[in-house]
Amino acid sequence: MTTSILMAKTPETIRACFRTMGELRPHLTEEVFVAQVQRQMRQHAYKLVYIEEPVGVVAAAGYRVAEFLAWGKAFYLDDLATHSGARKKGYGGLLLDWLLEEAEREGCGQFHLDSGSQRYDAHRLYMSRHMSILAHHFVREIV
Repeated sequence: MTTSILMAKTPETIRACFRTMGELRPHLTEEVFVAQVQRQMRQHAYKLVYIEEPVGVVAAAGYRVAEFLAWGKAFYLDDLATHSGARKKGYGGLLLDWLLEEAEREGCGQFHLDSGSQRYDAHRLYMSRHMSILAHHFVREIV
């Protein structure tokens, strides 16, 4: 597969990613998605990359590079989604491999992500890339 990884920077390319990211984040509307991605880009160095085929964006990922006391300089994958009509075709793996290489290019010592406990297909993909489950993620809603 010789597909290119593209960087979403404009409102139009961010909007094109909603087709796929909206499946992973169904609580977001297209307008909220575009505004939030732009805000995260400005305030938190969030980057959005994607793979586009003639049918549209088939896979997308959002990430950031940051420093943590616990991990040092680390690559954090916020979001990785493959459109439901394009699954099992290698797009997610292609994008994940690019992300792992990008973490290396960025000089990161670690690569991190959180994944819902019910996402078994995603876990198989991550484990095929030698990732380990090392922690529990705790959440409390603040209202």
